[in-house]
Amino acid sequence: MTRQHTVFFVSDRTGLTAETLGNTLLTQFDGMEFEKITVPFVNTPERARQAVLRINAIAEQDPKRPLVFSTTVNDDIRGILRESHGLFLDLFDHYIPAIEKELSRSSTHTVGRVHGMADTERYRSRIEAIHFSMAHDDGLTPQSYARSDVILVAPSRCGKTPTCLYMALQHGLFAANYPLTDEDLEQARLPDVLLPFQARLYGLTSSEQRLHRVRSERRPGSRYASLEQCAYELRQAEALYRRYNIPFLNSADKSVEEIAVVVMQDKNLRRQTF
Repeated sequence: MTRQHTVFFVSDRTGLTAETLGNTLLTQFDGMEFEKITVPFVNTPERARQAVLRINAIAEQDPKRPLVFSTTVNDDIRGILRESHGLFLDLFDHYIPAIEKELSRSSTHTVGRVHGMADTERYRSRIEAIHFSMAHDDGLTPQSYARSDVILVAPSRCGKTPTCLYMALQHGLFAANYPLTDEDLEQARLPDVLLPFQARLYGLTSSEQRLHRVRSERRPGSRYASLEQCAYELRQAEALYRRYNIPFLNSADKSVEEIAVVVMQDKNLRRQTF
């Protein structure tokens, strides 16, 4: 049996940046299993020492040294964490000195700049975008589609909802989604509510095997989840996209992040940066 390698994500804030950094690097190591532990808000020497004790406790039990991905800004706290018995990998250690040298300027070493609220207006914009996507999920409140940046259309369970929420959370986009029903697909025409917004539409499809598997988890043994129904809906959806010249993407083997990037590139949508 493959033994898991313990990985710590340590941060002086929420840990999202450390997780993103660490997980991106770990995807390059196929066939390995990782026990992942996030330790957020390590923003005092005492909390840093507690984190070190936790890391060392694992190190004493396991011959494999834990990996420690850190995004802590404070030099003193990093110094404490560096004393742990794990392999310490810190974003600021590796990149900030090189950037400071290139720019001939010292960094501020300010905690919370990445996921903080330094730009209140931008933060509020993202929250508003999230609320919009939630309020316009699965065809809800189509009367305000005029505010949308993009409207994802697809048969059920092709990835519309998570992609919309990701675009709202990460990029502040007003993303709505509309499910193509049996009636829409049988008639081979767009619902009337979508016709005024054809320029904002983007279609998703999938493979019949993946759609069958996903739907079977929700309604096992149903017509809705059968391979025949899945194949029919996907075939009709793609024909509909082509008829109305709607760009579309097969989401079967793609992550939410990948789907969002392709949609945004194809629709030339703005990206809200930190």
